Amino acid sequence: MSDLRELPRHSTNRRRSPALLIIGIAVVVVVALVATLAIVLTRGDSPEPGGAGARADGSTTAAERLAWGQPNRVDEFDAGLGPDWNVYDGVGHGGNGRRSPDAFSTSGGVLTVTGDGEGTTGGMGWGSGQKYGRWEARVKAPVGDPTYSALVLLWPDAENWPVGGEIDFMELTDPTRQSAKLFVHFGENDLKVESAVAVDATQWHNWAVEWTPDYIAAYLDGKEWYRVTDKAVQPPGPMHLTIQLDWFPEGDGQVKTSSMQVDWVKQYPL
Repeated sequence: MSDLRELPRHSTNRRRSPALLIIGIAVVVVVALVATLAIVLTRGDSPEPGGAGARADGSTTAAERLAWGQPNRVDEFDAGLGPDWNVYDGVGHGGNGRRSPDAFSTSGGVLTVTGDGEGTTGGMGWGSGQKYGRWEARVKAPVGDPTYSALVLLWPDAENWPVGGEIDFMELTDPTRQSAKLFVHFGENDLKVESAVAVDATQWHNWAVEWTPDYIAAYLDGKEWYRVTDKAVQPPGPMHLTIQLDWFPEGDGQVKTSSMQVDWVKQYPL
């Protein structure tokens, strides 16, 4: 506050009254408070859920951090499911339970997949995909039953698994949803490489995968956490995004209804 006490060199040597000095200080304080409030109100945090910018939890997207440009396909689930989804209706994963279109619902721009106590759950693929590219999804999953795993993955357009490969870039097998796994399946004998990351997946997070001719990389909230450069694991053809809540029955115990939620999904060309 020394600048309020020191007179400019060209000013006359008149003393300021205490009242005027107090008023001046008050004006400075009010201006500072208004400026601070303006910054808070105009900063770039996006509400939860929704939006792709920086958020209150500090997360961001790989697309923003790495400047992936404009997506060539987007679904924000604001008007139900987009037209490109192939919703499964038949036997569940590995012959377990059933996949039903009734397992999916949308509300407030959020897609929910629910698996019940009988193993009736949901899965769906995002139409025709592309060879190489980037995909990102904003997902959370409440604490679930040990028999339910929530996945976001890439699946071969040719439906020629295992030769066509598989990239599970978010697989929540932990029922407490405090860790996530990644699996890259490859080859006719379904070989795989895998890794895991600690995360509170009951909260919204941005999960992304980047598939290039030289590597496959996984990102969590815009930060790379896994990369494989072995050419042997590369899928041979185009892949598309898939959302699944898979059921792996264990014994005859009571199965707790479980779910996962997806705020949006985006696909980017390489």
